[in-house]
Amino acid sequence: MTSKQRETSDADLLKQAMAGDEESFAALYRRRQGAVYRFALQMSGQRGLAEEVTQDVFLAVIREGGRFDPERGSVAAYLYGIARNCVLRCLQRDRLYVPIGDEPDGESAQWAAREDTLGELTRGETIDSVRQAVLALPANFREVVVLCDLHEMSYVEAAEALDCAVGTVRSRLHRARGMLLEKMKARKRAFA
Repeated sequence: MTSKQRETSDADLLKQAMAGDEESFAALYRRRQGAVYRFALQMSGQRGLAEEVTQDVFLAVIREGGRFDPERGSVAAYLYGIARNCVLRCLQRDRLYVPIGDEPDGESAQWAAREDTLGELTRGETIDSVRQAVLALPANFREVVVLCDLHEMSYVEAAEALDCAVGTVRSRLHRARGMLLEKMKARKRAFA
């Protein structure tokens, strides 16, 4: 990426990409695909689905990027909004299928194979239990936790991505944090 592309705003890159500049699209993709992937992964808990969603988001940008309105929010919020819709659509679609069996993914198998200290194991279990608690939240609460707490978006940016009022983001986040706290307390009591 050239220093000029680093200085170029996301909105300018998108505008240039919509005018046919492939380098601008590539620069926007390199800049934002990691965040879109992490959002999709944190919303779904599934690597394959996150990869599919990331691809779908940027295909949507190619097809409909001209619909972006800078008056309504940032390019990042626009991308998160598309990703959110893709994740929810994929999760709804996948609910129709019953899994045949649970096969551990590569990371889980590597985790089990490593010899870790007790501290690392405890930390890993805590992270996993928080991840599972977040995934167990209803989608409208999970998405505000992912955007505000994990992606460190402001309430305004999250509201733009979710196409809702800032007050809605605040109330959902407050409720979601309370739900997470209760889930973690229940887990702690179960293992005590």
